[in-house]
Amino acid sequence: MTPGPVEFGVLGPIRVLRDGVEQRVGGPRERAVLARLVFDANRVVSVDRLIEAVWHGDPPASARGQIAICVSRLRRALGQAGSAVDTASPGYVARLDEDTADWLRFNGMVGRAQVRAAGGDAAGAVVLLREALGLWRGVPFEDLPGLRAEAVRLQSARLDAVEACAELELRLGLHHRVGKDLAAVVAEHPLRERARAQLMLAQYRSGRRADALRTYQDARRVLVEQIGLEPGPELRELHEQVLRDAPALRAWPRAEAQAVRPAELPRQVLPFAGRSAELAELDAALDPGPDVLGAVVLTGPGEVGKTALALRWAHQRLDRFPDGQLYADLVDDFGRPVPPAAVLDRFLRALGVPAASIPDDPGEKVALYRSTVSHKRVLVVLDGAVDHAQVRPLLPSGAHARVIVTSRHPMDELVARQGAHRAFLEPLRREESWQLLTMLLGHDWVAEERGEAGRIVGSADGFPLPLRRAAAGVRAAPRRLDRRRLTGVPA
Repeated sequence: MTPGPVEFGVLGPIRVLRDGVEQRVGGPRERAVLARLVFDANRVVSVDRLIEAVWHGDPPASARGQIAICVSRLRRALGQAGSAVDTASPGYVARLDEDTADWLRFNGMVGRAQVRAAGGDAAGAVVLLREALGLWRGVPFEDLPGLRAEAVRLQSARLDAVEACAELELRLGLHHRVGKDLAAVVAEHPLRERARAQLMLAQYRSGRRADALRTYQDARRVLVEQIGLEPGPELRELHEQVLRDAPALRAWPRAEAQAVRPAELPRQVLPFAGRSAELAELDAALDPGPDVLGAVVLTGPGEVGKTALALRWAHQRLDRFPDGQLYADLVDDFGRPVPPAAVLDRFLRALGVPAASIPDDPGEKVALYRSTVSHKRVLVVLDGAVDHAQVRPLLPSGAHARVIVTSRHPMDELVARQGAHRAFLEPLRREESWQLLTMLLGHDWVAEERGEAGRIVGSADGFPLPLRRAAAGVRAAPRRLDRRRLTGVPA
């Protein structure tokens, strides 16, 4: 049986899990080396720093050799996962991702929360921050004296996240929740002035004015006694506002903007004939279930009806996407590819992100877009894609989003790298072409002009757009003159 993936945890006592079961990875030296490598995951840690982590300023003469022995033991203990610990001058590097290291996962969630908050989604940012803080299991590196500085950095990152979350929750009017959480933080870290100010504001808004004043007096006493300083300007100003019952404190924060539900789909092409098997294939590939990849590439020659099929399916399944539908034509009027950054700007504005909050950096723009739609049930239609590089930044994240990409190209990279389902669109079958022509020109015309109808169906060769053009020509001219023109007879 193949062993399951290994997870590394440093947000508390260091641990290694395989299939959810904690594994033993050696003694204190191996644990110190592993902790330092995981803390600096994907960055080279020199042998000298590993020596400091193990012996804390008092190494033996054989320290460098013993570090090499520790790394060798770690690799053996980790089994297949030991390959993640790589030799890289002047030391070693642990090559990990968010799925395998809680510290990386924490930083990733905090970063995505910052992007959401910048985009105006305070509630979504709070969800991410709460999830990130839930990864903590206790005091990091408590039994590893050589990693005191790293432990302080971890705790500082946690407190920064706590305060960021409290700031957003106060904005959302969740002061009761904030007060309960911050009381414990202030008791444990009495010198954190920002947390003190947030606790005071939460207490005041909860109708506990006396408690808010007492929190300030406690802060002043601790600061004067421990470091000989008066409280900073933020705390002093807040204290004055509480004493005066300043209206700004009583005023509720502005209401969050209503969620914007874009509806960008073009009108579907009507009438529409055939394609029942293709519609069923789209249903299966874009099923709302959680185990579906949720991205389809409709590929085929020009004028075969890729866009019409995508829009037909999208309009018939609007109820699956209550959070909106986004659409982009990826080729401009001059036949040039549209840059992904331009599409992202438009998508973000359509999703309600203020223009001033849209970052200039392309990577940050992608992150904001994916964060904005990560929990939404949205459909994204990307029409006329040129290549994988154009499409990749426009792919949403989240289990509920669905994507349809149309392209004349097979988009092999999108299928290989993103796991998209590819559907090759063939021309209409002959009976479907007859059905479409009948819907366009009516039963009477097709019955009376059977020969001309057959010529149109044959010349279109199953391609809907040429057939529609021919039908439009018939409707635009008197019947007799039109028939002569189409058959080459002079009028």
